[in-house]
Amino acid sequence: MMASLMSLNALAIDIMLPALGLISDDFSLPSVNDRQWTITSYIYGMAIGSILYGSLADRYGRKPVLLVTISIYTIFAILCALAWDYQLLLIGRFIQGLAASAMGVLANSIIRDRYDGDAMARSMSTIMMVFMIVPITAPLVGQMVLDVAPWKAIFLVLATAGLATFLWVSSRLPETLHPDDKTPIRFKSVASAWYNVIFNRNSFGHVIASGLMMAPLFAYIASAQQIFFDIFDAGDIFAFIFALSAGAMSIASFTNSRIVMRFGARRVSQSALIFFIFVSIVHFILAEADMLNLWSFTAVLVPSMAMVGFTGANFSSIAMQPFGKTAGVASSFQNFSRSGLSAMIGAAIGLQFDGTVLPLATGFMVCGIASLAFVFWAEEGKLFRRVQIGVTRDKLAKLDDL
Repeated sequence: MMASLMSLNALAIDIMLPALGLISDDFSLPSVNDRQWTITSYIYGMAIGSILYGSLADRYGRKPVLLVTISIYTIFAILCALAWDYQLLLIGRFIQGLAASAMGVLANSIIRDRYDGDAMARSMSTIMMVFMIVPITAPLVGQMVLDVAPWKAIFLVLATAGLATFLWVSSRLPETLHPDDKTPIRFKSVASAWYNVIFNRNSFGHVIASGLMMAPLFAYIASAQQIFFDIFDAGDIFAFIFALSAGAMSIASFTNSRIVMRFGARRVSQSALIFFIFVSIVHFILAEADMLNLWSFTAVLVPSMAMVGFTGANFSSIAMQPFGKTAGVASSFQNFSRSGLSAMIGAAIGLQFDGTVLPLATGFMVCGIASLAFVFWAEEGKLFRRVQIGVTRDKLAKLDDL
């Protein structure tokens, strides 16, 4: 159930990719890059919404907030299918993303309510194994819908998924927040948690670094349809190549869960970031020299996406280290900051699309170097260290972020 909740976001983004060209043609968009706003508006909604739901769920409970947001997600999927104007479609997508941001926030909260320690880690691993399937298969599903129906039918698929999840949650999910643990929303305490996130050097530095690493991913998602359809004329295999890059991230995430306990989150993520920069420089040189074809582009894209898989979870866990009782509010604010930064930069990179992959390659390289600079600042120049937080050797193995 939790995997399904988290998957609604990935499904709403990736299932749209094969349809972007048709949407652009139907609405006669003046610029070829305007189609990207179908994706970007949803991501903006996700970014803004992530700041809301931690406090609401702590006050009113997990289940009521989930049911309301899933309902909004479903209703606006239907309204998007009925939109007769591109601006209305973008408004619907934004509100859908605003509601859907609750899924990831509350899924994590529910797991935290029910499990501790190793049991929680085991549950999250299971969830991620299921969740990994969606980014890989969603474009294929979208293409299958387009083979038999107009592009608006994709939104009906999203509405059906939302309705099924609503019925499942309403009938099978108990309220996991104990009544004694409900906390009123106090602006002063929320603002204090935000202040602590911003002015904690290690935390804030890794939040920014994580946002910078997510930005190229969002730029790639927003412009992937144009790259594979318009540049490489590979629309017939687009879904499969996208699945390959998404699969690389999934394998990296799975591998990370197996090696991070041994090597530590800092060593793994910083090594991956440096390799990402190296691959991005190669990518930039080949793009500048106009030496990229479909297969060489895929060859540099796949390892880049894999390195994003190694950095995301590790940067996030490092950023959460300093926070205990305020973890919920701190997590919401970090998600808001991270997603907002990545959405803005990713949109800016995607909108630079000029019929070549050079803007994307440049964005990858610049964001990677900037991310490393913020990590260097956050760690006070001490890279590849393994931080021990006052634990014994026996307890060391139980920590997932050292």
